[in-house]
Amino acid sequence: MLFETKSSTKLLAGLAIALATQGVSGGAMAQAPVASTRHIAARVEMHPIATVTFSDTQFLTGAKDGKPVTTVGELRFAQGNPSVKQPAVILMHGSSGVGPNIEPWTALFNEMGIATFVIDGFTGRGITTVGANQAMLGRLNLIRDIYAGLDILAKHPRIDRERIVLMGFSRGGQAALYASLDRFHKLWNTSGAKFAAYVPFYPDCSTTYEGDTETSAPIRIFHGTPDDYNPVASCKAYMGRLKAAGRDISITEYANAQHGFDSPIGSVVVSKGSQTVRACTIAEKAGALINTATNAPFAYTDACVQVDPTVGGNAEALAAARRDVSAFLVETFKLAK
Repeated sequence: MLFETKSSTKLLAGLAIALATQGVSGGAMAQAPVASTRHIAARVEMHPIATVTFSDTQFLTGAKDGKPVTTVGELRFAQGNPSVKQPAVILMHGSSGVGPNIEPWTALFNEMGIATFVIDGFTGRGITTVGANQAMLGRLNLIRDIYAGLDILAKHPRIDRERIVLMGFSRGGQAALYASLDRFHKLWNTSGAKFAAYVPFYPDCSTTYEGDTETSAPIRIFHGTPDDYNPVASCKAYMGRLKAAGRDISITEYANAQHGFDSPIGSVVVSKGSQTVRACTIAEKAGALINTATNAPFAYTDACVQVDPTVGGNAEALAAARRDVSAFLVETFKLAK
């Protein structure tokens, strides 16, 4: 039962006047902007990825005796007509696993109408992070995971296999960079598909592989000028060799952007104990990775391996990178502007 009092009568009358006033003026509440939900995936699928764990030498020589392992990939579809195939970006994480930088990228791409496939190369191997012990996992394993992920997308009925781009960060950026080699495709890519482009973020470019100037798709590297984890100088040297071979490659460099500049959380800090090969020069010889200073097989116990690089996000560089990557994908995928 409703009991009406003088105070309640005044309150109701005031509310009625307020609503009437809003109705006459167009309604402040009615005209309030509604936040976009386009970044929310229309569907999410978790796919097991059958891959292997092996040494770098096994990868380089095409050995088939790696240890079988199952990793996982998260496939997120953008909103839209489910009967229309979507372009896709595969994202490969860095030395700390799938971190806070990944989700904002997937949200951005989903909002653009692009599906995303985030590969977790660590959890299935019982690894959380390799920053302080990079020898826990061979440098080239993530490339094998990437090709296995490409095989899944190439067969998926909702993915346009001609429009798949590979993006990686740090150790995953290194994988994204060298996954571009035609030689590695012939050795390990059984999908029948190829990437439309490669987008490595702050990769290590200090290793020279046999046939590493033979690539067949655009490479767009995004890096920070002061990066002391994977210095941009080695990537500029590699870009010079690729350009001399007539390849399509460029580096977009951001001032004041440290390693991991696309992280949306946390401040710039020293990553205590994390290993970096910034002072190393590594080259492939006869199927092995050699420290050119010692002419012996490279190991993370070598004198050139240093520790304590600087890492952390930079909001200005992140905003610029989001614009630059978006523009490149619009062009590559021929998306409506």
